[in-house]
Amino acid sequence: MKAAAIGIGSNSVRMLLIDMEGGSFRRLMRDREGTRLFAGLDASGNLSQSAMDATLAAVTRMAQEAREQGAEAVHLFATSATRDASNQAEFAQRLLEEAQVELEICSGYREAQLSFLGATDGGYSGVIDIGGGSTELVVGQGAHLVCAFSCQMGAVRLFRQAPITGHGDLPAVEQLATDILEQKLAHHPTLSFPDRWIGTGGTFTTLAAMVKGIRWTDRTYMHGTRLTLEEVERQALLLSDMPMAERLTLPGLQPHRADIVVHGICILSAMMKRLGIQEITVSEYGNLDGYLKEKYDLRESL
Repeated sequence: MKAAAIGIGSNSVRMLLIDMEGGSFRRLMRDREGTRLFAGLDASGNLSQSAMDATLAAVTRMAQEAREQGAEAVHLFATSATRDASNQAEFAQRLLEEAQVELEICSGYREAQLSFLGATDGGYSGVIDIGGGSTELVVGQGAHLVCAFSCQMGAVRLFRQAPITGHGDLPAVEQLATDILEQKLAHHPTLSFPDRWIGTGGTFTTLAAMVKGIRWTDRTYMHGTRLTLEEVERQALLLSDMPMAERLTLPGLQPHRADIVVHGICILSAMMKRLGIQEITVSEYGNLDGYLKEKYDLRESL
């Protein structure tokens, strides 16, 4: 049986199509389109019509493609931007009517759960998922989560809050991220951090491509890349002082991410320093994989 999951994030819409056999599965196709939904949130907390239109078009296209490829079921969930939106019910109704897919809006905790389930192989580890509107931190083993929470900081959210015009702005943005993280960690005073950490999301795959000097589309070669704190800080310094026109020429940097990438790196740098992480491993897998694994009780890929 084939099934697909579509995730509406704050920066992009993504889709994963899989083929299942017994308790195992094979990933057949991935798709991604940058829609920057979070940027459509106004001061009243409503998503703009243009932001919803762009996202709806991407979801409709991906759902149609999945069905044409043989998907018997297409699932749809949304994370931070939709979770924050006052008009989320209107958005969900439009998706149902126009894309024929029912929307599930994930809580921050559920988003963290799905990222952990998708990115890990069952061993005791920590996962960091940096998105456009939020960042999730999870520690656990297998289906047992010791700690899981979502922080109101993401690459697009901080981009709107604290501009970066050069390396001199990095400490302030890192401190902002650290302060937000500290508020969450205060609720987990006895949490012990694992030795093994995994990173998922666009910030991590971008860094992997940059470090390896490969195109951002060469996704096979990003999975398993190890990023040191030293390398993360080096990339932050390099990119923060680089004009936008020059950033857009870098093969490892998605054009749609060029303006927000440094904010994502600042979040990562702040978290690595606070959590004592010297090295983190990049995973190509995340909440889409986790959603389908949970939905169909899948254990491993073929």
